[in-house]
Amino acid sequence: MEVQLTEVSPRDGLQNERTPFPTSKKVELVERAIEAGLKRFEVTSFVSPRAVPQLADAEEVLKDLGAREGILFQALVPNERGAERAARTCVQEWVCFLSATESHSQANSNCSVDEAIARFEPVRELAVAEGRRPVAAMAAAFGCPFEGVTPTDQVLRVARALHDMGFDELKLGDTIGTATPSQIETVVSALRSALPDLSLVLHLHDTRGLSLANVMMGLSLGITRYESSLGGIGGCPFAPGATGNVATEDLVHFLHAEGHETGVDFESLVRHGKWLSQVLGRELPARLLKAPPIGATQPLDAAIRARG
Repeated sequence: MEVQLTEVSPRDGLQNERTPFPTSKKVELVERAIEAGLKRFEVTSFVSPRAVPQLADAEEVLKDLGAREGILFQALVPNERGAERAARTCVQEWVCFLSATESHSQANSNCSVDEAIARFEPVRELAVAEGRRPVAAMAAAFGCPFEGVTPTDQVLRVARALHDMGFDELKLGDTIGTATPSQIETVVSALRSALPDLSLVLHLHDTRGLSLANVMMGLSLGITRYESSLGGIGGCPFAPGATGNVATEDLVHFLHAEGHETGVDFESLVRHGKWLSQVLGRELPARLLKAPPIGATQPLDAAIRARG
């Protein structure tokens, strides 16, 4: 099976970093990932620079990257002001994001869920007018740091409103990493039954080590689109306890081991993950930056032998 990945380290990965990450390094991060074979990127966000200072250079990053044949750039576009900024760049897909729960919506967007939905209409209309593709993303789709498990009925209500507005793609975000395979099955099955023409993408975090189990469930349900972050960096500044996304290295390693195709060069990916670790000055969560891939062997001569 061919599986498509969206690299979100330039946006979701970096937004939680407290030390400013230079624009030139953000561009290099994307270019390195392109070299490894990745073709879809969530590059930045047109949120208020006061809310997320790390992403204040959205226009500069996209200008330096420029349009590239065969490469798709996405950016989060929260409101009309953000849409006006996005329209002046090369970003092809505008991601309208909202929260599934009222509490997280207030923390993340300072508005109710219904108010967030209403904000999307002019953004979607401008995207279409500018020849860009609007897509929707739902944070806290499986669990909320303030309300606990997100009811499936609430996810369906929000998804229906987005679908009725004209969105044909929805990213389901496990923002705080609480989803389990059975919950993935329940939510995805409910959405498929209610809105069969809505394309679904899984955006998973590995806070509790369940991301790859959730990917396996997603694959069994026929989902072939996933979002991941180089090195496993990431987290949401407005969701207490949120940690990094599923690491791109770990996800690609898993998918290749299971016989799926990604178009990504695993060895190149690991090399660039180690570069990112050096730039950030710390060890990153990705397991495959520390462990050799399945099938790798060690020379017997170097082994410590038992005595006796």
